[in-house]
Amino acid sequence: MNQTRHNQPRHTPEPADEPVERRPGVDPAADAGDEPRQEGEAQDQAQPDEALDPAARIAQLEAELEATKDRLLRSLAEMENLRRRTERELDEARKYAMTGFARDLLEVADNLGRALQSIPDSARGDIGFVRNLAEGIEMTQKALMASFERHRIAKVEPAPGDRFDHNLHQAMYEIETDQHAPGAIAQVLQPGYTIADRLLRPALVGVAKPPSAGSGGSGGGDGQAPDESAGQGPGRRLDTTA
Repeated sequence: MNQTRHNQPRHTPEPADEPVERRPGVDPAADAGDEPRQEGEAQDQAQPDEALDPAARIAQLEAELEATKDRLLRSLAEMENLRRRTERELDEARKYAMTGFARDLLEVADNLGRALQSIPDSARGDIGFVRNLAEGIEMTQKALMASFERHRIAKVEPAPGDRFDHNLHQAMYEIETDQHAPGAIAQVLQPGYTIADRLLRPALVGVAKPPSAGSGGSGGGDGQAPDESAGQGPGRRLDTTA
């Protein structure tokens, strides 16, 4: 009998179900049905384009592609314009950065030329220190002109008879003469200068005009300005704005 008791299988008690936590005021059945509904809404939101017509979808994509291409082309054009404008500004800065300084040096060049013109040729040959002084002034003038040339500063010095160019010359007065064509340059008062391709200072000139009937064609014919003390001549038309 004891053996029979030992051979009988022992039953292990099953654990009791854990109590389900319930939220107050919420139906468990309704709470359980929320998850499928939320998953369905997420799937509907994730696939909004599938409901569109294929032709409409293609048209939409082509419109977006065209808009993107247009923005890209506009950006490339703006960058190209910026590059060209920057190159032009840099080139102008290199050419004309010293314009003000060069304009101040023109007076120095004029004074050197006047100094050489004021020395008589006879004094250069007879007096030693005058000859040395003239040679020193000439060397200084040549050095200044060489410096001008290195910085693309060119001298504008027309000759009598040349055609008047309002881009390079400034007329100070008119000279009655028959030796030059009307409107041509009859006398040069002061040379001009250009820097690169821009005018730095115009050349001051006297312009020829036909002689009057009573002058007999000799007024100012020697290329010199008529005598202003006679009540005629260019002095009354002097351009004081230069």
